[in-house]
Amino acid sequence: MSSPDASPDAKLDPVTVMKQEVGRAAAQRVKSGSVIGLGTGSTTAYAIQYIGERLQSGDLQDVKGIPTSFQARVLAKQYGIPLTTLDEVDHMDIAIDGADEVDPNKNLIKGGGAAHTQEKIVDSLAAEFVVVVDSSKLVDQLGSTFLLPIEVLPMAMTPVMRAIEKLGGKCQLRMGVRKAGPVVSDQGNLIIDAKFDRIDDPATLEKEINNIPGVLENGLFVGVATVVLVGEVKDGVPSVREL
Repeated sequence: MSSPDASPDAKLDPVTVMKQEVGRAAAQRVKSGSVIGLGTGSTTAYAIQYIGERLQSGDLQDVKGIPTSFQARVLAKQYGIPLTTLDEVDHMDIAIDGADEVDPNKNLIKGGGAAHTQEKIVDSLAAEFVVVVDSSKLVDQLGSTFLLPIEVLPMAMTPVMRAIEKLGGKCQLRMGVRKAGPVVSDQGNLIIDAKFDRIDDPATLEKEINNIPGVLENGLFVGVATVVLVGEVKDGVPSVREL
């Protein structure tokens, strides 16, 4: 079973090892018989890998995954995790996902992978939401290092940008890399990235942005995370701690 990082030398890289250990720590929290929300991103990919390995070894049994993105769906199939949908289950035991920023109150900014709409649906439904990050994602205040992603219907892009600017955000349309034109979400929508000088009240801003007609969802996750696992590398040695 191959690692999400295909580079043979990556295993010697302390940062990669640290991401693997955070993913492993999250995967160890999954219990047999669970319905699992499977998040998106490089660290979460290792969690998906290790859940698959636990299933293969028999250490874990009778679990079902609900992916938050096309990437998560592909990885789950690759590592042999049976999938289900929100239509088929009446509860979710645990979700594992990454974040772009985490504040001291465990509030998050997510959406670097343009999957935050599906992520918020799945992560919010889980009895336990485990966030996996490295220490560079920890901030004193949300918006310090990362732009706030906002998924918007294409026809509403311009009026939504105007409305966000009235709330104090400087907007830019996210453009594709190695692709002509804008990034398109799994739902077929566009992503606006907004820079706010300060996000003093993330709960209020989350609601204000989502109330703008044409906005599907924004990347503020307030009061959703229950556990944050933080990977660090000190003196070349990877470690994991709980926030």
